[in-house]
Amino acid sequence: MAITAQQVNELRQRTGVSMMVCKKALEEAGGDEEKAIEILRKAGAAKAAKKADRETSEGVVITKVAGDKAAIVKLTCETDFVAKNEEFQKIANDAADAALEGGATAALESSAEPIKELFGKLGENMNIEVEVVEGAGVGEYVHSNGKIGVLVALGTADAEKATDVAMHVAAMGPKVINPEEITAEDVEKEREIWKDQLAQEGKPEDIQAKIMEGKEKKFREEHALMKQSFVKNGDQTVEQFLEGNTVVEFKRFSI
Repeated sequence: MAITAQQVNELRQRTGVSMMVCKKALEEAGGDEEKAIEILRKAGAAKAAKKADRETSEGVVITKVAGDKAAIVKLTCETDFVAKNEEFQKIANDAADAALEGGATAALESSAEPIKELFGKLGENMNIEVEVVEGAGVGEYVHSNGKIGVLVALGTADAEKATDVAMHVAAMGPKVINPEEITAEDVEKEREIWKDQLAQEGKPEDIQAKIMEGKEKKFREEHALMKQSFVKNGDQTVEQFLEGNTVVEFKRFSI
């Protein structure tokens, strides 16, 4: 069966083994991740997998911008002690540089061996995520604690506004750019809750549909970046703040 890049990356994050070795193990295991881990352990290549279930609740988020391109890296570990380690920080910074030069996949591949080596020294489980955005105007924001980072790409060149929107995304955590992008699955989950609430309130059935429509509209707008009240000026939405500029994409990582 065909092995996807996502499967390879997930196994690499769990084991700390190189992308190529992970791919071979998955191919041998027919795509079964647990069997692939067994294969790697038997080969002595997956020492990190034994500790993969440990929670990685510490770490660092790094962002870097170069022209119309920006990279964001989330590197997690088990303790604050390791998060402050110079080698750990260097892996995150090097991954951001690699992402700017060759993309997210290149960054993941180049960071695999350094993560494995640092695991050997410090014995802590580590995971890495990398994303790259591109746009005419790119902004970045990392919260002071280094645990929340955002990239925003705009359709026209306005890095200052992109940075302001990135700060907003860090604070408000929108799910999507526009209301219509909220998935039907997410809406349906909420509709079940609303339905129960309305039934308990004794609302007549003939007006429940109209109320549900209003609730859905509000739900979509609350989680859509462009319709949220802008954090730096609550009297306007992000859409109004951008004055016709469009958000091409955003990425938000948090630890």
